[in-house]
Amino acid sequence: MTASGAAMVFLFRKNASPQLHRVMLGFAAGVMIAASMWSLLIPAIEEAQEMGMIGWVPAAGGSALGIAFLLLMDYLLPHLTPDTFHWREGETPRKRTALMVLAVTLHNIPEGMAVGISCALAAQSGEPTLMTASAALAVGIGIQNFPEGAAIALPLRQEGMSRPRAFAMGALSGLVEPLFGILTVLVAGSVQPLMPWLLSFAAGAMLYVVVEELIPEANLSQGGHTGTLGVMTGFLLMMILDVALG
Repeated sequence: MTASGAAMVFLFRKNASPQLHRVMLGFAAGVMIAASMWSLLIPAIEEAQEMGMIGWVPAAGGSALGIAFLLLMDYLLPHLTPDTFHWREGETPRKRTALMVLAVTLHNIPEGMAVGISCALAAQSGEPTLMTASAALAVGIGIQNFPEGAAIALPLRQEGMSRPRAFAMGALSGLVEPLFGILTVLVAGSVQPLMPWLLSFAAGAMLYVVVEELIPEANLSQGGHTGTLGVMTGFLLMMILDVALG
């Protein structure tokens, strides 16, 4: 999906239409809100209770840690969107490219961890319904990766980079997600007691992305109700995937 978003560089001479941008980001926000609840926080609470722990303690504590982690990352890295990214005066095109790709790539790491943690929990529990929820979470995160790929490729093209190279840079920024997803699965067996905290950490990180980046960038107050309807549609779809199909 990141590569698909980056492929927009072959279709648009400029940025994608604001209307489409609002719908996509709003939809991604709704998907991630529902995924945080049904695929991460609720399983974290249930897992903690099965271990004899107070369910809300790791749910709240892990979420707070996930929020703090991305808060620190946002402090260290610039916000990157096609409309809001501003270069510092005097930066060379090569440095600009490196900053952009590094920032979005690092933002993708917690998303890969979220899918890996969810899949690891499903594998360890042996419940097929949890694997369905994990698949839904992966689909939801994939959907919200679409505008991220475009957020890299389109500005790079505007800076004068060729379309194939801008596409490659955007597509490669998503490579860390499967890598960190696999690494999380491999180490999950040795950190089973921490699983509720890890699930909640991923949920907190996802909610932070929704509130800090997706919803503001969707400009819900502009262009009618398209962004808001996108949020509602994404939320309902993810809830159906997690609850009805699971």
